[in-house]
Amino acid sequence: MQIRDLPYRDPGDPDVRSGPRFLLWLGRNQLKGQLKALSWGLFHQLALAGLPLATGLAVQAVIDGSGDRLVLSGAMILLLGIGIALGDTMLHRTAVTNWITAAARVQQLLARRTAELGSALTRRVAAGEVVSVSTGDVEKIGWFVEALSRFAAAAAALVLICVGLVVYLPSLGFLVALSVPVLALAVIPLLPRATRRADLQREKAGKATELASDTVAGLRVLRGIGGEDLFLDRYRRASQEVRRAAVHNARMWSLISAVQVLLPGALLIALVAYGAGLARDGKIEVGQLVTVFNSAVLLLFPMRQFTEIAMAYSFSRPSARRAVRVLALRRDTRPTVAGAGEALPSGDLYDPVTGLLAPEGLLTAVVCGDPDEAGRLAERLGGHTPADAAPDGKPDENAPPSVLLGGVALDELPLERARTAVLVQDKEPVLLSGTLRDLLDVPASGAVRAEDALAAAQCADVLAALAQASVDADGDPMGTHITERGRSLSGGQRQRLALARSLVTDPDVLVLDEPTSAVDSHTESRVGAGIKELRRGRTTVTFSSSPLLLDLADRVVLVHVGTVVAAGKHRELLRAEPLYRSVVTRETEEETAAAVRTGPAPGAGADSVVDELNSLREAGEIEERA
Repeated sequence: MQIRDLPYRDPGDPDVRSGPRFLLWLGRNQLKGQLKALSWGLFHQLALAGLPLATGLAVQAVIDGSGDRLVLSGAMILLLGIGIALGDTMLHRTAVTNWITAAARVQQLLARRTAELGSALTRRVAAGEVVSVSTGDVEKIGWFVEALSRFAAAAAALVLICVGLVVYLPSLGFLVALSVPVLALAVIPLLPRATRRADLQREKAGKATELASDTVAGLRVLRGIGGEDLFLDRYRRASQEVRRAAVHNARMWSLISAVQVLLPGALLIALVAYGAGLARDGKIEVGQLVTVFNSAVLLLFPMRQFTEIAMAYSFSRPSARRAVRVLALRRDTRPTVAGAGEALPSGDLYDPVTGLLAPEGLLTAVVCGDPDEAGRLAERLGGHTPADAAPDGKPDENAPPSVLLGGVALDELPLERARTAVLVQDKEPVLLSGTLRDLLDVPASGAVRAEDALAAAQCADVLAALAQASVDADGDPMGTHITERGRSLSGGQRQRLALARSLVTDPDVLVLDEPTSAVDSHTESRVGAGIKELRRGRTTVTFSSSPLLLDLADRVVLVHVGTVVAAGKHRELLRAEPLYRSVVTRETEEETAAAVRTGPAPGAGADSVVDELNSLREAGEIEERA
């Protein structure tokens, strides 16, 4: 796999039983790149190992006064230099390719799992942890995959060089060969402690990242309630904990580095002292001593890979564990029915758990006294995974029956077709950074133009603001860049743009959870009318307790404690259902109890709301619809 071939057609099915198993699976899937890097790494190390031999021959040629051997040694050094340059270049190229392709594979796996789980992901894993895994942790995992091949090349080169020294000069070669394992294994007793400290640092850094992400996401709310200083103090304390953990971790790694400098230094001193005595006694030649000494010095270079692979593993293991925690999550799926993937089902949307029925082609409004219950029901209508689904993705025998669309269970449809059939817009839809044109460039039926969707969502003021901020000479709002999560816009503007995006998609069934909660009443009435007009003939379900939207609905359903308790027209329910009236008109519990005992009094809450709606219509603020 080359970088130009990314992304992968299929990143594979990862082993998520543990972090180390995931790293092993990733290494196996990068096997071709690993072998290529191993080959170039071994070539590079052996070219380096040839330099001491060529240098020793050159020194001995000068001592012996042999010009021919000196020229031959110079030619060897030149060829070895070319080989070193070529090997180092190709090793770096293949190693970086392994790093990037491994990181890309992990990012694709995370993106696939995020798309599969949808909004259920952040209910199981903190949003900050997801951000941490998809950024810093991906780099750490890629680092280990990249370092693995270089470590294997270094280990193989060490063995070959030691064997070569024993064959070349046994008297000094055995000393070097016996010392190398000691030097390589001397730091092993320190690694568990260093790994624990690295794990602690990564854990604290992950928590700090989660805190920062959550703080930034809720910055507008924090400013409104004056909580900025409180969260700033929390982040400051978390940051200091990360700093102390990093310093504590660095001390251990500095000790490991010191050991790897001290012991090789002691080896070189012993080698020079012993070898100089042998050369003085005439048992070895000066050129041989130079060759062995230079070889011992160069051995320090591949031995650094032992420290790097230990560091890479200690940092990548907790990163892999966090990645596995996300990748192990599964969508609760039932067996796909035969023919379910051939055509999208159509018809009424029915939830057998609550008894909610949304007739085909009508605008159905759902009223819930509990906003959290409304959010869960909206997700259920879209076939989204419940929060307590089995993490392995296997169907739960005790799970409630699936929502039906035209008699077909949504959970029995392939995920892509279920999402195409029913689109759910939750309470807090996210706007990704990019231009307005990019925002509205979503998979759609093509029946609804972007201009019509923006008009229905009453985005005229948003377009005017974007046109003023446009860098184009013609002030085209479609080309204006929108910041991440639309932070440059107000809450109502963000909500209406998200609504326009959902309307452009034009699904068979559109489920809207509080689509106008952030706008004023006048804009709300126009948005409701726009939705009804644009979605005429299409099934639309909106969760709201606003009288302005409820009065526009073809059918209103009241859900209480997970069950449909009433259904009908808005004004009929206002007069006949005390519980419905209490939710819509915000009556107190005492007023509701009294209404239940005595029945609605003439001219009481219901009539006042109806009168208010009539007055708004007479003022032209709500357009009468057939």
